[in-house]
Amino acid sequence: MALSQWIDGDESASEMLARVLKERTSLVVPPLHRVPLRVGNVVELVGPSGSAKTQILIQAAVNCILPKEWNGIRYGGLECSVVFIDLDCRLDITRLYQVLKLRILEAISNGSSSTGDQENFDALHATCLRRFFYIRCYDSFEFLATLKTMHHKLQKERDGLGVGLHLLVIDSIGAYHWVDRVSSSLPLWGHNRKGFSLANVLEAAVEEVRKLLLVHPSIVIASKATIFGNRSSDIVRRKPLPSPFLPSRIKRMMLCEQSLSESESRHGKTDGGQVLYREYMPSAWQSFVTHRVFVRDSDEHPTGSSCDRQPTYFSEWLLPSLGFLDKFIVKNAGIFLVP
Repeated sequence: MALSQWIDGDESASEMLARVLKERTSLVVPPLHRVPLRVGNVVELVGPSGSAKTQILIQAAVNCILPKEWNGIRYGGLECSVVFIDLDCRLDITRLYQVLKLRILEAISNGSSSTGDQENFDALHATCLRRFFYIRCYDSFEFLATLKTMHHKLQKERDGLGVGLHLLVIDSIGAYHWVDRVSSSLPLWGHNRKGFSLANVLEAAVEEVRKLLLVHPSIVIASKATIFGNRSSDIVRRKPLPSPFLPSRIKRMMLCEQSLSESESRHGKTDGGQVLYREYMPSAWQSFVTHRVFVRDSDEHPTGSSCDRQPTYFSEWLLPSLGFLDKFIVKNAGIFLVP
């Protein structure tokens, strides 16, 4: 090949800059706005039940599937695809529709008052939903199978829609933790396969997500429920060694549980001697996470009339540690920060 042909076949400087800037587009949504999230980041959204974790995931998904601009109206989205893997099987998909609908209508009302608004809404609403892929998994095997087969599906959709994956949502990453933890060691297919265990499942899942990010650079946001407890609770104390007369399989399970309990006591965030939450995920997942945000509901009670009452929540960046709280509320149109 001649040198001129090789140069002509390469991308120009402007094309390179456009590609790089597009790949580095950050996701900035409340309450995750303090640290701009870019492709390759793995964000753990941790908090107790009822702390608006799923609402935050929906907010991030809607922000991705909305366009930057449509028919002269600015929507401020990223115009990218989202894969939402629901491990809890609790997502109310109508809530996503509601947030998306209100975001579109708000932008239309602010940017236009023409008679074609309804046509704009219908076309844009359908286009946005085509960028959202929702998957339910009911156990760890389905989760792993989903990750292994996702590349072909995403490649097909990228060729069809012309947009790539920008956000991979996992709600919630610890959904099967306790089931897998108490399960006995089950052999997988074949004699040379690793046994089924909590560590093996998470290691395999992390490896599959790593492979996916190499081909489809994106942001990963995974929610995780917390475990609360006191530092002086029995789970932190070292348990006696199992009796030598117990079957070897039972002894292995007891030793594994003891090791995990000690790991929980080491990784928990403390506040005045109280464990705010205890870490229970294996090290394969912990080392994979690049950012961590803790969310919880506020102890404040809403005031005013019943129609104006809005429960409030707090968010705090733990990784990186920013040292202050953000306060937010959840409305029909999404999440809004409170001064």
